[in-house]
Amino acid sequence: MPDEPRLTDRELDAMSILWREGSGTVTEVRERFPDELAYTTVLWVLQTLEEKGFVRHEKEGRAYRYYPIIEREEAGGSALNRIVDKVFHGSAAMLLARLVSERRLPPAELQRMRDLLDRRLAGEEDE
Repeated sequence: MPDEPRLTDRELDAMSILWREGSGTVTEVRERFPDELAYTTVLWVLQTLEEKGFVRHEKEGRAYRYYPIIEREEAGGSALNRIVDKVFHGSAAMLLARLVSERRLPPAELQRMRDLLDRRLAGEEDE
């Protein structure tokens, strides 16, 4: 399995479907894709993900059923790090400011963020 998952936009779309559904055939994944793609394109995306070690397949009748191998959190962490580095020039504070100003977040979610930050600060002060 790769050390740091690196997914293209189409690969991330396919992985998102597999994480949400648990598994899928090429046809099932294609039906849930955000844009209309040819069957062979979705097949190629899934085969590429398998070559990278992100998914596996099992034969199911005449089709293959694909299953995610990497966890959403593992891929999400890598993607988020790339966004922080490339879009926000390494500034997590800029990312957080953009996130809370651009989205309507419920008070409970904002409080959870505050609690996470408070715990992180407390942990760093102990060192």
